[in-house]
Amino acid sequence: MERSVAVVVAIVLGFILGVGFAWLIHVSNVRRERMRQLTEPRLPDGFDHLLDALDSVVIVADPSHNVIQASEGAASKGLIKLGDRLTEPIGRIADMARRNEHAVTEDLELPRGPFGNAALSFRIRAAPLGPRFVLILAEDRSEALRVENVRRDFVANVSHELKTPIGAIMLLSEALVEAADDPEQVKFFANRMQLEGTRLSRLTREIIDLSRLQASDTMLGAGIVHVQDVLSLAADQSKVVADAKDIKLVIGADCGADVLGNSDLLLQCFHNLVSNAVQYSPAGSRVGVGARVVGDIVEVAVSDQGIGIAPQDQERIFERFFRVDQARSRNTGGTGLGLSIVRHVVENHGGDIRVWSRPGKGSTFTVRIPLADEATKVAHEAKRAE
Repeated sequence: MERSVAVVVAIVLGFILGVGFAWLIHVSNVRRERMRQLTEPRLPDGFDHLLDALDSVVIVADPSHNVIQASEGAASKGLIKLGDRLTEPIGRIADMARRNEHAVTEDLELPRGPFGNAALSFRIRAAPLGPRFVLILAEDRSEALRVENVRRDFVANVSHELKTPIGAIMLLSEALVEAADDPEQVKFFANRMQLEGTRLSRLTREIIDLSRLQASDTMLGAGIVHVQDVLSLAADQSKVVADAKDIKLVIGADCGADVLGNSDLLLQCFHNLVSNAVQYSPAGSRVGVGARVVGDIVEVAVSDQGIGIAPQDQERIFERFFRVDQARSRNTGGTGLGLSIVRHVVENHGGDIRVWSRPGKGSTFTVRIPLADEATKVAHEAKRAE
């Protein structure tokens, strides 16, 4: 009997000890979890999906500038440095938001790398995220600012370029009034006014053309264009001037190339190249225009035996309003926009343009444009048949 009681007591004591031990383990786990929550940062569930949904670069950091979480691109854009810590300018904005306890917005530039002067422009917005974190949104405004600078420079250039012919016309009109009693002077000044008016008209037209190329998608009305047809028309448009200078225009054989593009713009592109070749070539020389298929592209080359282009100018000739010879451009009526228009037309057609030139020997401009594949040709023929 006593032995049975001892067994029961032992079982009860074992159960009590087991329950007590389990309770101690539970209490220990609860305390450990509380300590982990206090010492380890934890973001709300689903925060990863929020990072993917935002266009801006997103960073979450603690008071010590340690990065808890960040969207892709934060490090490559210079917002985070080695060791997953905020860079100094970003950390300063984060501290400001934490101290003020409200959102802070600031524009700043960060160097693209350790060398050179290239920089990225950001609009940084930092705000407290709960009691322990700071949320940082970084909007990369580099491209928007670059476009704005290009637009501002373009407007400034246009204003400067328009002043010359407008000022000339005003001066000539005053001289014309003063010379009203002299028929020879009237005729002279009238001819000069007509020349300046033509120059102003051409400049205005090319400014409008270039603005359209930069502002809209020129391929919306694209169709199948036979390259040889465009080259023949471009040569015909320059034939009168070439004949007047005894320049021989040679058009290569048809290579059978078709491209997907805007025929009017391609004609303008190649006419500009052929016209330049004729304009800057000496009398009695030769200008060649030819096309060939190379793989899945067509190469169009326009060659002349003219004055050529110096190496230091070859990188800049496609810039707006750039002229190699200012005095010669004034005499020939050049606007400095022709090659810029050519470059934009070619790039809008998915191609590129290259130049080879040697002063005193001549120049060759080579345009490369992707060929239209058979599926595209069939689709466009079916559309035309509808």
